Amino acid sequence: MTAAIISHATCALHDNGHSYHPECAERLDAINNQLITSGVDWITHHYDAQTATKDQLLRAHKAHYIEQIFASAPSDAMSIDLDGDTSMNQHSLAAALLAAGAATQAVDLVMDNTNQQQHAFCMVRPPGHHAGRAHSAGFCIFNNIAIAAQHALAAHGLERVAIIDFDVHHGDGTEDIVQGDERILFCSSFQHPFYPYRGADTQAANILNIPLPAGTASTAWREAVQQQWLPALARFQPELILISAGFDSHLEDDMGGFKLVEADYVWITEELCQLAKRYSNGRIVSCLEGGYDFSSLGRSVAAHVKMLAEFS
Repeated sequence: MTAAIISHATCALHDNGHSYHPECAERLDAINNQLITSGVDWITHHYDAQTATKDQLLRAHKAHYIEQIFASAPSDAMSIDLDGDTSMNQHSLAAALLAAGAATQAVDLVMDNTNQQQHAFCMVRPPGHHAGRAHSAGFCIFNNIAIAAQHALAAHGLERVAIIDFDVHHGDGTEDIVQGDERILFCSSFQHPFYPYRGADTQAANILNIPLPAGTASTAWREAVQQQWLPALARFQPELILISAGFDSHLEDDMGGFKLVEADYVWITEELCQLAKRYSNGRIVSCLEGGYDFSSLGRSVAAHVKMLAEFS
């Protein structure tokens, strides 16, 4: 009974350049502390993230955007703004490459039948699901989960990969990258209307969005998932399940207006583990997205990782 955790110390050095920015290194500290105090750390195996290659990035992002990020990266103590929400300091490029690399490394790990790691959690920052083919947004530089999906298809020859995104904000960057690719089923639940103000009207065969109003709590969210995601996933029969694990839909997180609790993350994780056991040889990769209230973030990630470990 164990799950892999992939991270790197450099992820804590990325700084968005503004005092009290919600996407900060303390998020990782909160998670680490809760994993230890809850005992979950004892049922995990830790790996240092590897750096993503440009070829891996190119499967999800435009070449000119990648070159722009490399050219813009500061080499000293200054910081630069990529957009209204996302900045880079001298460590940000390395952190972003490690975050994307952790996601591809996690795919390689769960696809390797010679080890016992079926489930992996990427405890990384910056997050990724708002980064599109050719733009940064919403604290995100490279789209870690989309890069992982494309890596699974290209490097491992998979034909069906599912991405599940339960962040309170729509994974618009992921949608931008995977829309129209019938090898990928993208399922996203999110508060609407709310940032990034997209996704509610998407018409694409491989996109299954669940826009829900502010105030949505456990019962309504679970019912929507049961009625829409779970049947679609069973029909799709994914060979690998990827999770954009955003915990800002928690009741205690004021970055959103949902009212989920740890038990909801345990429930969806268990449902996805059951689906993975049925269709994907148990293989799941989860990548950290949002979650900005330190206490609820730590507790929620610990509950999520514990369930991943129990199903391994």
